[in-house]
Amino acid sequence: MTQPTVLIVPGRGNSEPDHWQSIIENCLPDTRRVQQDDWNTPSLETWSRNIDRAVRALDHRPLVVAHSFGCLAAVHAQNVLGTPFGATLLVTPADPERFALPLWMFAAPLAQPGLLIASDNDPWLSFEKAAALAANWGVRCVNLGPVGHLNVASGHGPWPLGKAIIESMRSELGNLPDNEPGHAEASPNHIGHQPTPVRQIWHSH
Repeated sequence: MTQPTVLIVPGRGNSEPDHWQSIIENCLPDTRRVQQDDWNTPSLETWSRNIDRAVRALDHRPLVVAHSFGCLAAVHAQNVLGTPFGATLLVTPADPERFALPLWMFAAPLAQPGLLIASDNDPWLSFEKAAALAANWGVRCVNLGPVGHLNVASGHGPWPLGKAIIESMRSELGNLPDNEPGHAEASPNHIGHQPTPVRQIWHSH
């Protein structure tokens, strides 16, 4: 089976070398980063188009690992541009309203499975809003507790649990019978060493 590419989608400012996204990019094989023209001025349309181009340049659907504003751009790419993701890990999304983006733009369910990682003390998005976004997108929301925005400022940095989740999600995606556009669906197994099946992790309903 083909091992899917892990496509890193950072948030505003890009992810510095000590950020967990950069650490994972450097330690996991076939991991790439979506590049943006202006990391300090997020644009939903521009960032989404760059994600779409990066995904369509691949031979197989990737596992998209997005953080902060990158989550909003990744969701927009999948739902509006029809970008063929395999699955999406959405880590501490940014609040759309903080970027003057109406919430109705993020109300549609994702076409492919995903998992949202949230925090109960994230300064960029309350847990209540994170749970509401997850419900809109049809993905499970997992609250890791007081972990801030899951960035270097909050001590992440190395994030072993995140690495284990990414490795497990990629393994599951790669074990699908045909990981070509239009054929990716979640299948049962485990997230890292957790006892919860992937089909339960990836689907909230």
